[in-house]
Amino acid sequence: MSTELIGVIVMYGLTVLLAIPLGKYIANVFKPESANGPLERFIYRVGGIDPTREMSWKKNLTALLTINAVWLAFSFTLLLLQGGLPLNPDGNPSMTPDLAFNTAISFMVNCDLQHYSGESGLTYLTQLGGITFLMFVSAATGIASLLLIVRSFLPKVVDTVGNFYVFFVKAITRILLPLSFVVALILVFNGTPASFDGKDSVVTMQGDTVNVSRGPAAGMIAIKHIGTNGGGWFGVNSAHPLENPNYFTNMVEMVAQVLLPIAMLFALGFLINRRRFTWVVYGVMTLGMLCLLIPTLVTEVHGNPAIAQLGVSQPTGAMEGKEVRFGPLASAYWSIVTTIISTGSVNSMHDSSMALSGTMELLGMMTNAFYGGCGVGFLNYYYYLIIAVFISGLMVGRTPELFGRKVEAREIKIASIVALLSTFLVKGGTALAVWFFVKYPDAAWAVKPSAWLNNPGNHGFSEILYEFTSANANNGSGFEGLGDNNFFWNYATGIVLILGRFIPIIGPVAIAGLLAQKKYVPESSGTLPIDTGTFGLMTFAVILIITALSFFPALALGPLAEYFSLK
Repeated sequence: MSTELIGVIVMYGLTVLLAIPLGKYIANVFKPESANGPLERFIYRVGGIDPTREMSWKKNLTALLTINAVWLAFSFTLLLLQGGLPLNPDGNPSMTPDLAFNTAISFMVNCDLQHYSGESGLTYLTQLGGITFLMFVSAATGIASLLLIVRSFLPKVVDTVGNFYVFFVKAITRILLPLSFVVALILVFNGTPASFDGKDSVVTMQGDTVNVSRGPAAGMIAIKHIGTNGGGWFGVNSAHPLENPNYFTNMVEMVAQVLLPIAMLFALGFLINRRRFTWVVYGVMTLGMLCLLIPTLVTEVHGNPAIAQLGVSQPTGAMEGKEVRFGPLASAYWSIVTTIISTGSVNSMHDSSMALSGTMELLGMMTNAFYGGCGVGFLNYYYYLIIAVFISGLMVGRTPELFGRKVEAREIKIASIVALLSTFLVKGGTALAVWFFVKYPDAAWAVKPSAWLNNPGNHGFSEILYEFTSANANNGSGFEGLGDNNFFWNYATGIVLILGRFIPIIGPVAIAGLLAQKKYVPESSGTLPIDTGTFGLMTFAVILIITALSFFPALALGPLAEYFSLK
């Protein structure tokens, strides 16, 4: 176990060591004086984009939402027609309208919630031209969204916040493509397929003949982690031996999915020249991550208490739903990191996690502010920051200010609405699903509500709660005991997906745009410093209190009740 623990520490340590120089590189890419390369200039010319044009926050949000609507329509149409299109060597059928609706939205919003099995639900054309394409543009959208708030931190009154299209294009050409290329090469040389061949017949060690799916998987798996997307080429995601062949590729994929969320924090510090503030934010996020990770490591390494009561020894920890080549600690680390950021990929089955581990996974998504996805992680942290500034200012009798700009009622209202919306979407959706399950279990639907759950009681409730939490957090992982490929879950989570993605982008960008237009007041002895450890703890307390008050009752009905029932 000590070797496994060292592996976890090494994975995280490598991530931070790589994130610092990468953050500096990202900051240089997005500085106003940074020149555009030939590829960027070609894209601007083809797209009719003027890279020198500055836009207000409203026009930038309009551009962001409009272009995402185009991608949604494109991908929805492609999924509906995939069965009759080329690059379909295995003859996979087209998606139903409800499944295509859910899938198109899911990948467009960087969630990658999958109500289908990767190798049988999509063709090579839709895997590459639809899903992989959306993985790049959704990650770039998140990075560009963060850059739209940068000017609100600078000591200058402005009416414009940059150009979404320029940020978006550079995010792909300078960051996502190069990093994905490196990761894809590593995966290919370790056995991940990258061909266009169809299924291959393989004779197992037991003498059975099975058909194994292949395809150009390496590139998609690379961007799914670099862009914190998470969707799997194969149905079991990175638990599949071709998607994640060995412990080395497991380390590479773990580092890849955490790298950009941390690097974007450091990039922000370089861009606004406030590195101390960046380290405070990083400290708060890391503290939150450790509060979730440590209990998960402990509970997984000690095994299942129900099995222990039967007198069965568990020297390797809780191994149900886990791959032997990774072990419980590397799987536990993955499960927490993938839920605190928006990746949602899995190398073990979360439905088989210990009850306390499931609680920590849910809390990571409910908080949704510890590292987070590419760019949007800080946006989620940002509205907590606004609330913390406001409360702290009132407590010490000072006008709430954020880097020299007054935080007033309008900004607080927006931040509060964003925070409350998350609670409404998760608990409202869960309540609706439970209501159908209890009141109309035998409704004459294609899939009756009584057939949704494979597990009764508290764990079944956790499966419902997890699905809506994952959709709202744009995470994509799931408790796969839930039968979710039916019209209720496809449409219900699809609506939560799109609201859970864009409201937390619109809110912070609007706040930053409003603050950028306000008069800048230089810091003085009366200014409340927000780059101190004390204020960092205050922000952490605000995050903790809001999350606990919002979600503890739901957690008490699900994973916590299951945890205490096993004692």
